Amino acid sequence: MFINKVLNNNVITIINENNEEAVVMGRGIAFQKKKGDAIDEEKVDKIFVLKNKNINNKLVELINDIPAENLEMTEEIIKHAEDILEIKLNENIYLTLTDHISFALSRYKSNLEIKNVLLWDIKRLHKKEFFIGVKALEIIKNKTGIELSEDEAATIAMHILNGELSQDMPEIVDIINLINEILKIVKYHFNIEFDEESINYYRFITHLKFFAQRLVNGNYYEDNDNELYEIIKTKYPNSYECTKRIEGFIKQKFNDELTKEEKLYLIVHTARVVKENQ
Repeated sequence: MFINKVLNNNVITIINENNEEAVVMGRGIAFQKKKGDAIDEEKVDKIFVLKNKNINNKLVELINDIPAENLEMTEEIIKHAEDILEIKLNENIYLTLTDHISFALSRYKSNLEIKNVLLWDIKRLHKKEFFIGVKALEIIKNKTGIELSEDEAATIAMHILNGELSQDMPEIVDIINLINEILKIVKYHFNIEFDEESINYYRFITHLKFFAQRLVNGNYYEDNDNELYEIIKTKYPNSYECTKRIEGFIKQKFNDELTKEEKLYLIVHTARVVKENQ
């Protein structure tokens, strides 16, 4: 491999065998190197050649305009997120999160702070993602000496959700708001306060996250086992009534009917979180 551009001692670009410009990261990989020099392949830690050619080109273009350490921070944050969540995030996050971090640092230096109106919702509903956001602020502070606010941790958490769900940011906002509305329905139907540290609450939020994504995209579970649905709604009558309220809200908002399969899972998760028949 030969250097196409030197971005800093740890980041270069190359032209690969498919004639694509790719980003290569590795500690000291470009030390005392210049364009055209061969690189020590043992020093290569990461090669960014994103499958989406348009995103890949935009990432390379972005890196030419920002400090290369911003991509290094993004890579560390994404690696940490994937370890915590035990999933592979959508590759688009390399572009969107790098861009966001660069913009956040630029705003900080200009003394422009943007509040995240969903801060408390994200802290409450998406604790793992928010924890990743807080860790991201530590990574940024260690690299740059800049201490960003909790609002930025929440926004980074939204980018992580974006990487999990492969949704655009406005849709992530819609999903968070939908989860909030459904939680309110359950809370007032049963007149309870949730135990937000319980495993059943975590499972419920996880289910609602993907349920809300299906609602936003208009892709529902298909009906497979109507007999099981009849058994479950009889076993958990109060959760069934609550699910009917949720269905009414969904019909009003989306003008759509829930399948029995969707209602079945809502009943089961609601019953667990409110401990019906336990």
